[in-house]
Amino acid sequence: MALREIQKFPAPVLKKKTAPVSVFDENLQKLIDDMVETMYAAPGVGLAAPQVGVSKSLAVIDISSRDEKYPLIVLINPCIVRTDGEIEFEEGCLSIPEYTAKVRRSENLIVRAHDREGREFEIDAGGLLAIALQHEIDHLEGLLLIDRISPLKREFFKKRFKKAQKSEK
Repeated sequence: MALREIQKFPAPVLKKKTAPVSVFDENLQKLIDDMVETMYAAPGVGLAAPQVGVSKSLAVIDISSRDEKYPLIVLINPCIVRTDGEIEFEEGCLSIPEYTAKVRRSENLIVRAHDREGREFEIDAGGLLAIALQHEIDHLEGLLLIDRISPLKREFFKKRFKKAQKSEK
């Protein structure tokens, strides 16, 4: 296993829709293991493949530190099959460090995906797990946290980001 570099906004890979995974080989297993190690080291509760520079439909989530019913989940080619309700939650993202925003999400959902061996499964989720699933699936669609906030808040973010970049130089 190896730590991978987490891609930061505005890396182009973060804005691209990912390709589905069709080969479940040792390279995929190594990528999954690297992503898990990187997520834990960050630390974070979820990580999508584009965040480590790989445009594949793969994400890992572990919210067990907040809800021990849900240990590590590996999601390959996930899709949301049903949603219900609405919730607003303060979210952060490893690819946009030191920034959080309130985001509206579905409160409950069912996600269909494949595990690391290629077996299909479904997750019926609510609360933090539902939010984490939607956040990581957004990454696989080329969407970031800032794409889910109001245009006004997005403009404030962009101005703050540009200002921070200028002060780093």
